Amino acid sequence: MNSTQSSPVAFFIIQGLASLGEKKMVLFIIFLLAYTIILGGNIMIIYLVRTDPKLGSPMYFFLHNLSIVDMIYTTVTIPNMLSGFLTEVKTVSVPGCFLQMYCFIHMSVTGRALLTVMAYDRYVAICNPLRYAAVMTHPVCLLLIIGAWTFGAICTFPTTSMALQRSYCGPNVVRHCWCDPSSVRLLVCGDTQVDSIVSLSSALVALLTTGVLILTSYILIGVKIAKMGAAERLKAFSTCAAHLTVVSISYSSASFVYISYRVGNFSPEVRIIVSVLYSALTPFLNPMIYSLRNKELRAAIKRAFCRHRDVSPRGRKTLNTLS
Repeated sequence: MNSTQSSPVAFFIIQGLASLGEKKMVLFIIFLLAYTIILGGNIMIIYLVRTDPKLGSPMYFFLHNLSIVDMIYTTVTIPNMLSGFLTEVKTVSVPGCFLQMYCFIHMSVTGRALLTVMAYDRYVAICNPLRYAAVMTHPVCLLLIIGAWTFGAICTFPTTSMALQRSYCGPNVVRHCWCDPSSVRLLVCGDTQVDSIVSLSSALVALLTTGVLILTSYILIGVKIAKMGAAERLKAFSTCAAHLTVVSISYSSASFVYISYRVGNFSPEVRIIVSVLYSALTPFLNPMIYSLRNKELRAAIKRAFCRHRDVSPRGRKTLNTLS
């Protein structure tokens, strides 16, 4: 029986960046600050969307879900990496390793699927503004969210299920900061050519499907904007500027990671750092980009601060004085 239950490996050792010595503490501080900002920024967006009635449009509903995915995506990896900086040997059980692998891939694909849904939302808003409310109803938005999560699960299942059925006979050292599929695959005692093909195919389906749909949406948006006047063109562009920025950063950074792994002559430590930076980059920048490029979100932040000030003891004292 070829399964993890018959495997002599009971746990994996996450090597991480153990070879960096004292530099690990510098990286620990950097990634701890980055993780804190990621959690703070995305929690802020979730709180604003849930409490501010003026952020009730489908775009903010999708942004709310994207923030949840970004938080799970980074929580799957960064805390484990941080704990590895503080310990000599970082271990993870075999089931825990595959659970981490599944969550990492699932959140990565689901995040791109949500960006695709948001691109469709922008397409309807700009190309069919009069029918926007009729098309983007709450049930439709829920179906789009369910579809994004389902698409992520479908693309994740082949890679993780095949990895789960393999036997691992050692060495049990994963040369990464988490249970990265390609790093774990190196530990399989047997031929993994089929696994690599399945994993690459799943990744291509996820990337190309979402990439083509996003590109198609923006081509249609571009055609529509080209027919508008200057004022309308500026207004239309401002509605999709934040999303377009996030998509550009996400796909360009993914391309850079792919090229660095296959073309560049980088050390394993540099490749791990590049991979970690890629996984944290979009969740780190999302709240900043949407806060800086979106007037409604900036106004919601101001309203939230005003509400907090009004309910604070000092704020109540001020209100009583004025009354």
